[in-house]
Amino acid sequence: MTHLEAIAVDALTLEQAALELERLAADIARHDQHYHQDDAPQISDADFDTLKRRNLDIEMRFPELVRSDSPSGRVGYTPSEKFSKHSHSVPMLSLDNASSQDDVSDFVARIRRFLGLGTDVSIPISAEPKIDGLSASLRYEDGRLIVGATRGDGQVGETVTENLRTVRNIPQQLAGSDWPEIVEVRGEVYMAHEDFSALNARISDSGRQFANPRNAAAGSLRQLDARITAERSLKFFAYAWGEISEPVAESQMAMIGKFSDWGFAVNPLMQLCDSVEDLIEVYNHIEAQRAVLGYDIDGVVYKVDDLALQARLGFASRFPRWAIAHKFPAEQATTILQDIEIQVGRTGALTPVAKLHPVTVGGVVVSNATLHNGDYIAGIGANGEPIRDGRDLRIGDQVTVQRAGDVIPQIVDVDISARPETSEPFQFPTLCPVCGSHAVREVNAKTGKIDAVRRCTGGLICPAQAVEKLKHFVSRNALDIDGFGDKQAEAFYHDGLVTRPADIFTLQARDRRSLKRLKDREGWGATSARNLFEAIDARRAVDLNRFIFALGIRHVGEGTAKLLTRHYEDFEALRIAVKAASDENSDAWTDLVNIDGIGETVAQALLAFFCEPHNDEALDDLLQQVTPAPMEKTTGDSPVAGKTVVFTGALEKFSRDEAKAMAERLGAKVAGSVSKKTDLLVAGPGAGSKLKKARELEIDTIDEDGWLALIGK
Repeated sequence: MTHLEAIAVDALTLEQAALELERLAADIARHDQHYHQDDAPQISDADFDTLKRRNLDIEMRFPELVRSDSPSGRVGYTPSEKFSKHSHSVPMLSLDNASSQDDVSDFVARIRRFLGLGTDVSIPISAEPKIDGLSASLRYEDGRLIVGATRGDGQVGETVTENLRTVRNIPQQLAGSDWPEIVEVRGEVYMAHEDFSALNARISDSGRQFANPRNAAAGSLRQLDARITAERSLKFFAYAWGEISEPVAESQMAMIGKFSDWGFAVNPLMQLCDSVEDLIEVYNHIEAQRAVLGYDIDGVVYKVDDLALQARLGFASRFPRWAIAHKFPAEQATTILQDIEIQVGRTGALTPVAKLHPVTVGGVVVSNATLHNGDYIAGIGANGEPIRDGRDLRIGDQVTVQRAGDVIPQIVDVDISARPETSEPFQFPTLCPVCGSHAVREVNAKTGKIDAVRRCTGGLICPAQAVEKLKHFVSRNALDIDGFGDKQAEAFYHDGLVTRPADIFTLQARDRRSLKRLKDREGWGATSARNLFEAIDARRAVDLNRFIFALGIRHVGEGTAKLLTRHYEDFEALRIAVKAASDENSDAWTDLVNIDGIGETVAQALLAFFCEPHNDEALDDLLQQVTPAPMEKTTGDSPVAGKTVVFTGALEKFSRDEAKAMAERLGAKVAGSVSKKTDLLVAGPGAGSKLKKARELEIDTIDEDGWLALIGK
């Protein structure tokens, strides 16, 4: 794991960002399990949401680093096997988060940029409390409740209809008569403070106590016996909708008014605002009432009120562009730094972790904290600036710990006056604690800047790196081999059975010749061994983007792998093109860095991987076992499907982002600059060098009206 939480996202280097995303993906996945499946969270909802926000902020700044197991690609949790599944006709998506007034200002500014609207145009935005409960969807047909389901993973939830029928303020039959034939009303199931206290008092003899009202609500709603749910005094606020057979309102506020008319409870604190200042005023007003509301909230949700504008804004990643959750701030506590341990990650990074005297922060007991790197311990920031006024951290120090949503909290200050007289500055190791190889701080060849992260040079001989690379290769969004998880990767590596990816696919053949068969090993049997071999065989053909991601190329996350897949369509074509791009004056280099979303950093990482002879040998061995499936050609009657399009100049009817999103939906490839492979240039007023180059290359050029006519808009 990597621990860089104290460094602001805009101060992270590419390497630091990659390490941080690696840690975040693992920690969020673990806490998803505790939070949703076990109903036994180790952190609060507010902390968990802030953790996911940091992950997304890093991905937005470094899109080339997006991982296949990124939490931004997941919403909610995997539905429990205890309940039947319910596929949502309209996905139940999560919200992006804001943590400051600047974030809110950026949110509104992004909306204006995307829609191409100036500051003189009013954009009404609603503000409402963010209820800290469990999301649910209620499907009504002809006004009657038919199905109730949890959010689940956003696509598929758990059917808990009978449990939701027990929630007293959920109508079984919609009031009035102006409801559409089909409507899915969505909102939050929660438990009031007084009901939570009464429940914990009632079950105290059982030895179990719920940690907070949110988890009490979640545990109550997901009971197999609806009679138990009925005893738990759950409540419901309606604030959104899914499938609807016909529009019944033109704005968010009007739709909420319809919910109220139909018999739902809606939050009385919801208000309509016309400016960022108004939004912040409502936020402060709601936060001031937080302690007396009688139920938990963890922020304020802002939504563009005009539903037509919501439709234009659409979605980015897993979040709607037209909504954001402004979260409440973090909490702090003081404790003792008892030790500093060094961990080695998949990329060879040596990461220090503080071992703390256990302390309760925000209702959760913590005993570990991030220390990021050697500079951070010494009191030096990412750009050489002093942090904590230059005060270093030492074993035995009294420190201030903050939980801002991170699973492993951060140390934000140290009390020098309480420092033991025998304390000594921490000496960061220069040798890898796992394999003994030299651990060095790399120098950026272009900037001359020394990396804050110290890395093991052991490469493939370092067990810490080799095992983590195997874990990555078989992870869920890479090869996703059922039955081959972290535990198996570690055991097979240490037993010498699998030391590199190609070994996975020869395991069965070698097992047949072995005196000690897999089925005879502890924890295995004939059935489990057979199932593993079948799962391995099932991955001998794999989607190209998964295969690229599985290789663990530095800076190549799931998003970047998809960009490469869409552009090159075939693995061998990618391999040949990248090798040809080793000449930065070549067309291949220009073509690579011109891919929208691929920059020089990713290009250099691809060169380093594909031009390394050892990797070539390993790839050849792997490709004898695995066949990456080429990307299917885009089909359909779109006139721009499969074409490479470049937008330049000012667009008057759509923003640049909106035009790009439209082109990609139609199957086009959007490039950032003009090259010989460009098929079409869309030029608005003020077009300059790109237009000139397109003319020189005799590339088809049209204006905005021509583009709209071409795509039939």
